[in-house]
Amino acid sequence: MAYRSVRLAPCRPLALRVRLIYDAHHMSTTKAKRTAPSRKEVTHERIVGAAARATRRSGYDGTGVADIMKEVGLTHGGFYAHFASREALLAEAADRAGAESVATLTRIAAAAPPQEALRSMIRAYLAKDHVDGVETGCPMAALGSEMPRQAAKVRRAATRRIKEVIDLVAQHSPDQDALVTVATMVGTLVLARAVDDAKLSAALRKASLKHFDSTGT
Repeated sequence: MAYRSVRLAPCRPLALRVRLIYDAHHMSTTKAKRTAPSRKEVTHERIVGAAARATRRSGYDGTGVADIMKEVGLTHGGFYAHFASREALLAEAADRAGAESVATLTRIAAAAPPQEALRSMIRAYLAKDHVDGVETGCPMAALGSEMPRQAAKVRRAATRRIKEVIDLVAQHSPDQDALVTVATMVGTLVLARAVDDAKLSAALRKASLKHFDSTGT
């Protein structure tokens, strides 16, 4: 029986092998420590998340730093360890709220067949639970009327996310005007939330959905 020739790997000295094992372990441990968020980072994220909900619920002008810090179980004095100013917090809150809206629409589109993605996004956006879910819903509808009076950094953050929504809609509606689609969606939601007549609110949403259906959107 013939034997196949097997090339053996060169044998490293034991000390070198131990060092390589140690270095690999040390590098992986260091990387894990570097990627794990610090306690301050976790707290910062909690504050921003609370602010993103509060602004949608109460508006920019109705959102106080003391109330947000209390909501996350911290004192007002700890605020400046995380933010240079109230405007800095509001800018991050605007960015977070917008990012959540984009992420929600992206998930809805991804879960639908390609030809139904836009329709699915529109129906979810104009659904009754979105009308009721102000503090976790679309910040464009909740805060759009206040935006002109906000600091430049707040408007800049919100505008960036609004552009992302428009781009997302455009990706799934090559034959439609994404600007008109988004404007109609947001305007309908604003009115549906504004009125104190449940039947009128439902009629507004139904009329917009019928319009989109008639245009093949």
